[in-house]
Amino acid sequence: MNNDQLRLSATSYLVLGLIGLRGPSTPYDLKRAAGRSISYFWPFPHSQLYGEPARLAEAGLLNEEREDGGRRRVVYSLTDKGRETLSDWAKHPRGEAFEMRDMAVLQLFFSEFISEDELVALARDQVGVYQRRLEVYNEIEQHNNDKGRERRMAPLQLGVRMARVLVKFWEEVAQDPPPAPPTARAKRR
Repeated sequence: MNNDQLRLSATSYLVLGLIGLRGPSTPYDLKRAAGRSISYFWPFPHSQLYGEPARLAEAGLLNEEREDGGRRRVVYSLTDKGRETLSDWAKHPRGEAFEMRDMAVLQLFFSEFISEDELVALARDQVGVYQRRLEVYNEIEQHNNDKGRERRMAPLQLGVRMARVLVKFWEEVAQDPPPAPPTARAKRR
């Protein structure tokens, strides 16, 4: 398969990047590594980590080595072409804005269909969600402290800042819920 025909997705770069950082890995290794790192800021179906490495190996971006005995696992490693592809992708900005897909924000948008008490309950729940997320981020930060991973930890710092803003936002909604339009109040009577 030549590069003109090969379409690389975010998952493709995720696989190349994880293998580039970790070294030779099985799809299961990739799933575990993503669950402890990337999944906090880039949610995706982890099942994609089982098929994508084989596709990238077929394209010459990964080497594939099958164990002869035991569980006959398949271990993938980055080729020079894969490293070059990853590097080329990483150094070209995408020019895209942050995309937020948050179910609670969608519920807030449609909150005219719920009571003020229900809106306050939603907001309080979200405060708890993001406080727990901050606890997880703190554990990750403590675990990776002083390991020479400053660049990799930068997205964590962004996540911490965003979670703090979200805690403050939802606390404000809980303390002073936006009023429903008069038509929505009349419909609930």
